[in-house]
Amino acid sequence: MRTGYGVETVRAAERALMEQLPDGALMQRAAAGLAAACAELLGRRVYGARVALLVGSGDNGGDALYAGARLARRGAGVTAVLLSPGRAHDGGLRALRRAGGRAVPADGDGVRAVARADLVVDGIVGIGGRGGLRPEAEELVRAAEGALVVAVDLPSGVDADSGEVRGPAVRADATVTFGAYKPGLLVDPAREHAGALRLVDIGLGPWLPEEPEMEALQHADVAALLPRPAAESDKYRRGVVGVVAGSARYPGAAVLAVAGALSGGAGAVRYAGPAADAVVARFPETLVTAGPPGKAGRVQAWVVGPGLGDDAAAHQALEDVLASDVPVLVDADGLRLLDPEAVRTRAAETLLTPHAGEAAALLGLAREEVEAARLSSVRALARRFGVTALLKGSTTLVAAASGPVRVNPTGTPWLATAGSGDVLSGLTGSLLAAGLPALDAASAGAYLHGLAARRLGPAPLTSIGVAEELREVWLDVSSG
Repeated sequence: MRTGYGVETVRAAERALMEQLPDGALMQRAAAGLAAACAELLGRRVYGARVALLVGSGDNGGDALYAGARLARRGAGVTAVLLSPGRAHDGGLRALRRAGGRAVPADGDGVRAVARADLVVDGIVGIGGRGGLRPEAEELVRAAEGALVVAVDLPSGVDADSGEVRGPAVRADATVTFGAYKPGLLVDPAREHAGALRLVDIGLGPWLPEEPEMEALQHADVAALLPRPAAESDKYRRGVVGVVAGSARYPGAAVLAVAGALSGGAGAVRYAGPAADAVVARFPETLVTAGPPGKAGRVQAWVVGPGLGDDAAAHQALEDVLASDVPVLVDADGLRLLDPEAVRTRAAETLLTPHAGEAAALLGLAREEVEAARLSSVRALARRFGVTALLKGSTTLVAAASGPVRVNPTGTPWLATAGSGDVLSGLTGSLLAAGLPALDAASAGAYLHGLAARRLGPAPLTSIGVAEELREVWLDVSSG
């Protein structure tokens, strides 16, 4: 599992570690890892390669200078472009010059050095930076187009804690981060600026708290969560998920939600709604009723909302489901009809799965505000409604009212297609019915959903195709 820690947490750990080390040792560890990553990117071209260091006044600039010295000793031609010449890290600057590197100010010479470089190291701003790049730095970054760009700890101009980008920022091919992942490296829009991530262990582990601020489940984590039937299991012991979806206008939403549910590990799927004929025609194993959810029979979890519409029957169906004593997932039209008080007073778990527009409506914000601040938005949803919230989008985030936020690492833009969310809702609801807590069900569901889309390759996807691929993905993940 990848874990992320905020700026103040990392700084506190660094201070504690530095008390145990000789002066400058921590920076040397970081510089060694940074230089190794730069050398790997250059491949066999370290000797004779042209390297430009964009050096600010903080410790990131020092990391860049010491790493540049190591590359210069291997034969690279290294030029440090100093944005604040009088405030550059003195020890790093001396080390670079002793190794044969040179330093120039961020004027015409600096711009030319960057424009000629094979590799540019971004050491402008550290993890405490706020706001976008200043004009002088922005000019240097523009000059780096065409070169490999490596960011030191995180791309300059992005917010390490939130992932927000409030102005011009570096777009790196790779980011070498030290000691721990920062939340902003895992969340869009900042994640798009980070490129490939490489974590350098500098020894912070013993001083980091046990509970991180962010988690990203990996393959083994998801495999451990997936329900597996025991020898005495039957379809009811494995869990029954109820699906309330579809309408005369949107019968396909019911089919897609059921398709996802059948791939999610529950023993049976009950469908309640007006699209029963369409559902049974595609999936004859589904248990169906045209009546209200309360007449469908016993379930261990409900999924409500995809394609539901907004008529009186839709309102009544949502009320019935929220009045139940089992976990409920609310998506799509169900979110528009939602009574916040009915959600807050539920004893069983509730999972809301909005996209950015639906989240904005629930929070009383503009969609653009949610997309720019995804991390704070998903936390606000979970806390305001007392639920687990899954915020769909370029990076899908899952948050409970307290504890670490989970970020899904398998997302792909190809999932931005009609019906994709319906499949995800059914899949996640099935995991709820199989007994997973809402945070785990949402995290595992998003992981499998994204992985299925990636398996189908970079081509236009159909949502039913993703649902069908989920069965193979489930087998592969559960088998390790």
